[in-house]
Amino acid sequence: MEKSNLKELRLGIDDAGRGPVIGPMILGGCLIPEETETEFKELGITDSKLLYRKKREKLAKIIKEKSIVYYTHSISPAEIDTGMGIGLNLNEVEALAASIVIKELIKNISKEELKNLSIIIDCPSVNNDSWHKNVLEYLENKDLNIRCEHKADLDHVVVAAASIIAKVTRDNEIEKLKKQIGLDFGSGYPADPKTKDFLKKHVNDFKDIHLFRESWATFQKAKENFKLRQSKLPDY
Repeated sequence: MEKSNLKELRLGIDDAGRGPVIGPMILGGCLIPEETETEFKELGITDSKLLYRKKREKLAKIIKEKSIVYYTHSISPAEIDTGMGIGLNLNEVEALAASIVIKELIKNISKEELKNLSIIIDCPSVNNDSWHKNVLEYLENKDLNIRCEHKADLDHVVVAAASIIAKVTRDNEIEKLKKQIGLDFGSGYPADPKTKDFLKKHVNDFKDIHLFRESWATFQKAKENFKLRQSKLPDY
């Protein structure tokens, strides 16, 4: 069988903002020719968590310019809460989003080109097989060459590139939210002292924009603590 003359293609997907109690989770994806991986490595493209913000933003622009196509998909707190409400866990919600990213990135690729395509997805858990099955459930084309790997952003530069796009997009969305409400809530992660203090004070606010992931245990605990403090206030 003759080897195809078509270029080998790489598609990477990673998320940003999986754990916060405030703001969206973002999935980023990019499609590149195999030879671009070398260039990305030389540029210092790696897991977004290992890079300073200014470096991420600079690299994100280059990644977008060098990619055949890139795409980001936002999962709002409302969508996360709705998924939880109908019995989907966060892995399943993210798997559905990953399938949307794949479909978007390959929609203009020919059937011949798809044969030369490798898709690598950063798996949020060590159970790669289960995650792989979750993603395939939402894809019509079950023959795609998909690999799911835990910490793939450290081992595959195309996934690292996707992680940078996702992280920069989420950072921008967080800044927009802060401007919208006129308050600084920090990073949105439960361990952030600024986020903790904000949640304590505003747990019952901003329902019109569904700012919080209300299905999160962090939010539920903050709400219970708020009620407890209110019940202890003197009744004049």
